[in-house]
Amino acid sequence: MLQTEKIAKAVESLKSGGVILHPTDTVWGIACDPFNPEAVSKVQKLKQRPNNQPFILLVHSLEQLKEYVPKIHPRVETLLSLHQRPLTIVYPGVNGLSQPLVNEKGEGAFRIVSSGSCHEIIRSFGKPLLSTSANLHGSPTPNHFGEITSDIIRGCDFTYPCERDDKNGREQSPSIIATFNEKNGELEFLRS
Repeated sequence: MLQTEKIAKAVESLKSGGVILHPTDTVWGIACDPFNPEAVSKVQKLKQRPNNQPFILLVHSLEQLKEYVPKIHPRVETLLSLHQRPLTIVYPGVNGLSQPLVNEKGEGAFRIVSSGSCHEIIRSFGKPLLSTSANLHGSPTPNHFGEITSDIIRGCDFTYPCERDDKNGREQSPSIIATFNEKNGELEFLRS
């Protein structure tokens, strides 16, 4: 199957309210349309995840991020363009999102995916993706596709076919998660 066909099938599944299992820029992830409450509920049930725990949203560009985060500190913007490892930032004052896409303070976690099949899926879908690692809540994050449980695989509506030499077939690690402290102008790391 050609790359464009794989992406088209993933996007078709997302648009119909499906949950997809796919390689991200970090680990294998479960994703859905964050604005489809039934799809979000399906992800929560599949992962056995608490309803009040917020998700990370993946976007394909800084421009797409700015649709939901109107105020990005210039230092964060610079960091996003220079950081080598995938970086998820928790932003205050996000637009148009409610729980479980934001926490109780109204903060939302976003990561820009700048390349690969995940980037192309987001770009083609035209909206952010709700994303979470492909494991049950509280279980270890799978390092490669072979560690994903059959329950997770069967619970997804579409599994992105991946070639053996795809970088996401090898061990990967979750993104760094940080928040920007406006008072001291520094990042505070929540997960490194």
